[in-house]
Amino acid sequence: ADKIMHAMLETDSGFTLMGADTPPGMEHNPGDNVAVSLSGDDTDELRGYWQKLSDGGTVSVPLEKQMWGDEFGACVDQYGISWMVNVAAPSA
Repeated sequence: ADKIMHAMLETDSGFTLMGADTPPGMEHNPGDNVAVSLSGDDTDELRGYWQKLSDGGTVSVPLEKQMWGDEFGACVDQYGISWMVNVAAPSA
């Protein structure tokens, strides 16, 4: 009941950084009960962040084009933090 669905920060470089509590029905493990989402449209920069975040961690969804048109990937970094990276598809 007293959880945060999303917290959002817009960066100066145009990226959106979001955080969320563990949703109901998912196992809660102290220390890894948050997920961070990084999204934007700078492909090279976001792929660079993805490489650094996933290096030494565990990739659950490879960063690749998804059915909705964006590139998306999910991983747990070497410190146990869950990350989602979304690269917006270029506008037509």
